[in-house]
Amino acid sequence: MQPVRLVTVCAFFVLAALSGACGPTSVADDDDDGPSTCSAGQQRCDGNVLQTCQDGTFADSQTCPMACDATLGCVVCVPNTGTCNGDISSACRSDGSGYVDVYCDPVQGMSCGPAGVCEGACSPIALGESYVGCDYWPTVTGNMVSQFYDFAVAVSNTTSTPAEVTIDGGALASPDVFTVAANSVAIRRLPWVAALKLCLGNSWQNCAGPPNSPPHPNSSRANAGAYHLRSKVPVTVYQFNALDYFKPGAPENSYTNDASLLFPSNAWRNEYYVATWQQTGNLSPSLLAVTAYQDLTNVTITTRANTVAEGGAPAFTAGTPQMVTLGKGDVLQLGTAASDLTGSYVTSDKPVQVIGAHYCANIPDGAGYCDHLEESMFPVDALSNRYIVNAPAVTSLPNGKQQHVRIVATQPNTTLTYDPPQAGAPTAIANPGDFVQIARQAASYMITANHKVLVAQYGQGSSTGGGTGDPDIALAVPVEQYRSFYLFHAPINYTTNYVDITAPVGATVMLDGVAVTNFTPIGATGYALARVTPLGNGPLGDGNHSITGTMPFGIQVYGYGMDTSYWYPGGLNLELVPIGRLVQPVADDRVTATRR
Repeated sequence: MQPVRLVTVCAFFVLAALSGACGPTSVADDDDDGPSTCSAGQQRCDGNVLQTCQDGTFADSQTCPMACDATLGCVVCVPNTGTCNGDISSACRSDGSGYVDVYCDPVQGMSCGPAGVCEGACSPIALGESYVGCDYWPTVTGNMVSQFYDFAVAVSNTTSTPAEVTIDGGALASPDVFTVAANSVAIRRLPWVAALKLCLGNSWQNCAGPPNSPPHPNSSRANAGAYHLRSKVPVTVYQFNALDYFKPGAPENSYTNDASLLFPSNAWRNEYYVATWQQTGNLSPSLLAVTAYQDLTNVTITTRANTVAEGGAPAFTAGTPQMVTLGKGDVLQLGTAASDLTGSYVTSDKPVQVIGAHYCANIPDGAGYCDHLEESMFPVDALSNRYIVNAPAVTSLPNGKQQHVRIVATQPNTTLTYDPPQAGAPTAIANPGDFVQIARQAASYMITANHKVLVAQYGQGSSTGGGTGDPDIALAVPVEQYRSFYLFHAPINYTTNYVDITAPVGATVMLDGVAVTNFTPIGATGYALARVTPLGNGPLGDGNHSITGTMPFGIQVYGYGMDTSYWYPGGLNLELVPIGRLVQPVADDRVTATRR
């Protein structure tokens, strides 16, 4: 695959002089012959003139120096326009801020079309911005699990067309090409990338670190260490680290597992905050991993803890921004066995993937038993100021087991409120990257902030109540990113699987064609929670499930095996959420290819 290259965006105050250096120019010219009346707040373009509705008619409000878009206003270029140079599209970015060179990859069934942009089911325009896509980069993160167990990906085909999928890179000696049948899932086991797993051993004790075994590195760099997964039709991808909790011939159960929902590269961004967990009594490191998919990607990381130079990774000093250049498929994994990387800040000049992880966390510290954590971080663009959190259930605690919740600020002077109120819950965060924690609550509630925040949920060890489940992590999904349709995967080799559904009161939700009925209102939020368990193996017995609703709703998927568990958001949109945007539950009929 050829690299995708970001083109420099010219500043507005020099647009006229430098328009030739900014890429192709397109002008929005909305229909001037539309209705003579309009609604307050409505806007349109007349050539490069932005018009807004005043007293029921359109009036000129601004002459745009470059281009006008009816939704975005004055922009550098109009989204969904561009020019072709062979298989390369110089396409206007979705926010109209400039041009990006996109490779119309034939492996993904794309070509550059007459409008100057990539065409095909896998094109950025067709996909929109969500967890559904065609180009993924599965990435191993540090885990002490026995090497007898497998790193794996689950590829769920969301379409009625068979998906031809190619995986290469990582530790594969040659590409793995396979087909995923329509509306089904395929599991592919992949070899561990040793530098990123941090230790290869036949038993977890071989990799636990002192005093059980020799030290392992806590940080590493693996050039071309990420796997590259491409499909010719849209799919959803989950990675499991490790997949099984029991495997014939293995010397022990896996003990330490988690899973991540992966995001396609067209939904990656340039700014992230990280949620992980602190180093705990077993000296297992708090981790973050950054993956690039373009050459010469400059990544600047401001860590919240010191790290040392090892495994090809440089040392980082807490609070000091430091830049590292990554190539296509390169992974930088940073770890600290002395503190906590939660709140670390990652920016880049080209989009990247960021995973927050932990080698084997005790939650809370001292509780049995430790477990691997990992989750793909949401970019700051896609964060919001409103989230609903629900404590995960276990069979002995059907209304929810105690969890920990961390709220990470992205702006100074962040304030927090809760519905229903939560006794003792923090109400303010002073600085970006700082976080507060709500510990040991089994409640459901909405968090509302005055700025964007990142919200992470943590399952506790099995010794803390319920006798089931060890630590895992999931991110709460912003209310604005809820969807009306999901295809999700729950692995069939776990003893118990759950899906928790958060939907507007009055919404109709259908899981695998059956109405979900056991909704319980959450305070005065206008939302309600339903839990479905046992989830079963889906209509085809492969762990694939479909769920639809008459209004946008959110889902969390989790499950338990002997001495282990996993947890991840079942899907979400990753659209830009402007600061201060508020959304109320409304009927939604936008179940289209770009929102699925």
